[in-house]
Amino acid sequence: MPQRLPSSPPILPGLAYIRPLGSGGFADVFLYGQDMPRRDVAVKVLPSDVRDADLLRMFNAEADVLAHLSAHPSIVTVYQAGISADGRPYIVMEYCPGSLAQRFRVERMPVAEVLSIGVRMAGALESAHHAGLIHRDVKPSNILVTTFGAPVLADFGISSSLVRQSADEMMAMSVPWSAPEVIAEQTAGTVASEVWSLGATVYSLLAGHSPFERREKGQNSREQLSRRIARASYTDIPRADVPAALQRVLARAMSRNPADRYPHAREFGEALQTVQAEMGLPATPLEVPAAEWAPAARTVDFADGTLRGPARSHVERDGARKHRASAGVAGYARDEDTDIAAPASPTVHPLPWVLAGATTVTAGAVVVAALYATGVLR
Repeated sequence: MPQRLPSSPPILPGLAYIRPLGSGGFADVFLYGQDMPRRDVAVKVLPSDVRDADLLRMFNAEADVLAHLSAHPSIVTVYQAGISADGRPYIVMEYCPGSLAQRFRVERMPVAEVLSIGVRMAGALESAHHAGLIHRDVKPSNILVTTFGAPVLADFGISSSLVRQSADEMMAMSVPWSAPEVIAEQTAGTVASEVWSLGATVYSLLAGHSPFERREKGQNSREQLSRRIARASYTDIPRADVPAALQRVLARAMSRNPADRYPHAREFGEALQTVQAEMGLPATPLEVPAAEWAPAARTVDFADGTLRGPARSHVERDGARKHRASAGVAGYARDEDTDIAAPASPTVHPLPWVLAGATTVTAGAVVVAALYATGVLR
């Protein structure tokens, strides 16, 4: 099947297009410059011809899930979402200039760095699970690197609810990092399968390849990988600097039986912290919600496939701007970010100003004459 060509960047209010960042199976990502506040942002956009209800549902869910979770320091931040002038849903997110998509394949990543990444991702997943959400696509390419060099979890496009999964839940997976029960389509995703995927991701960063990938050419088709994962026999990472304790932690996280894995992402993160301590490394903070924290009252509706968000399909005329201004602050609050073009330069009409000045002079002369007539001025 030929790869989809990238769509054109949309015109968006307060944002100036810079360049493309990448394209996926159903969305394109562009780099834009935001005018106020001034910063670079990544904008994820659905193609103009996409009207598939499942894709719209996934896109809406990603925006809502990130709104719930992006305050977490290890989850990518979402700034806003809406609909472009040509009817395309978009999400404006933090721009992350790097990712782990290929780095682990081309360089030997230090054990200390990988442990730190693993702990941070465990905290991010624990926070999502605490909110009743599951990512369902944890893998190296979905770990981005911010401008400050910090790893953040991204791409919640196929995320799901832990408690509201239905029988017809869309199955979506990245096979090399999927748990055996997901490969067998026994579940669309659970906390246990999430622990497996994070374990497989940490394994990949250390080994330079996914856990069941073989070096021989032609041995890593989707079907071949699926069969090996179904048998799920852990193989030690062939690196002398990977301690036995870390091998044991990863082996447990990637146990074939979900009940034998760490029960939560938090326990997996704590096990990685223990390895850090044994290696004499500083412990990476495991950032998870406080016990009294509760998710927002409005839950994520994973069935919502409607077009949502502010949209503007035309540029306001002067009369409309004046009418909105007469409504006061409330008039601006309703659609302050929806203009699709930069505000037009104000047009100066000299005649009204001349007439206004003449009127003022005339009125002044009348007042002076009246004062003389009444004897006030002499």
